[in-house]
Amino acid sequence: MRERSRRSRGAAVAAAAALLCGAGLAGCDAGDGPPGSGSSPAASPSPSGWDRAPKSVAAVGDSITRALNACQVLSDCPEASWATGGDTTVDSLAVRLLGKAEAAGNSWNDAVSGARMADLDAQMKKAVAHRPELVTVLAGANDACRATTSAMTPVADFRAQFVKALGTLREALPRAQVYVASVPDLKRLWSAGRDDPAVKKIWSLGICPSMLGDADALDAASDERRDRVRARVVAYNEVLEEVCAEDRLCRYDGGAVFEHRFGTAQLSSWDYFHPSKDGQARLAEIAYRTVTAKRPVA
Repeated sequence: MRERSRRSRGAAVAAAAALLCGAGLAGCDAGDGPPGSGSSPAASPSPSGWDRAPKSVAAVGDSITRALNACQVLSDCPEASWATGGDTTVDSLAVRLLGKAEAAGNSWNDAVSGARMADLDAQMKKAVAHRPELVTVLAGANDACRATTSAMTPVADFRAQFVKALGTLREALPRAQVYVASVPDLKRLWSAGRDDPAVKKIWSLGICPSMLGDADALDAASDERRDRVRARVVAYNEVLEEVCAEDRLCRYDGGAVFEHRFGTAQLSSWDYFHPSKDGQARLAEIAYRTVTAKRPVA
């Protein structure tokens, strides 16, 4: 990823500060085909009926799936999306499954920057219109990234909203498959960047304040605040896993995205929160591994 001078980066970020938060901030058996080869594994259904080589992909979720700030500041860059993008440096899930030419006409990105789990049902209604064989879900970071911890989405509400969205999918497409990614570990992100003055300056503009606000503060109240946010993300992931497990055509990533250690090189240098193209590629790898595995992640 091309380096930018601190001066030019700082100027661009400062100019965008008022808009930045409103832009959407908030293991297993491998498949037969190597990632990025463009050839999918043999479409031999698993005992559950899972097809390891779906022929179309629709994506729902938030700014991570829209690849916000992956290409330029304050802009979605769906071409670089881990789920459906065509950028060759990312090698998205759709490209890995279908090949670049087929992915262009058989994948759709219905995610919306800034979306929370409450918004997933509306996105799912758009996704089912494409009649995809696979739907990807990555949502929940914005439910935790709120102005205060008290504003985070309650776990019971998060569950009800996810169940509703899956119900919408099942009503329209009972045989569609679902890949569900875990919510990233926001506290690990804070740990990775808190010693970098440039990173902290950008975070101070209001990016995920429940976790990244007052990044230097190490008092008991600040530690407790961050622990509450992390605990809520863990609870969200438990919901995603439990609800997905009740659907035989749903695969959860086993917490792989949550466990992934995103370094600063895998984060956008515009906000050090969203994945860069490198980070998007890591998300694509995790998704491809999960979708093409002979068995679900334990």
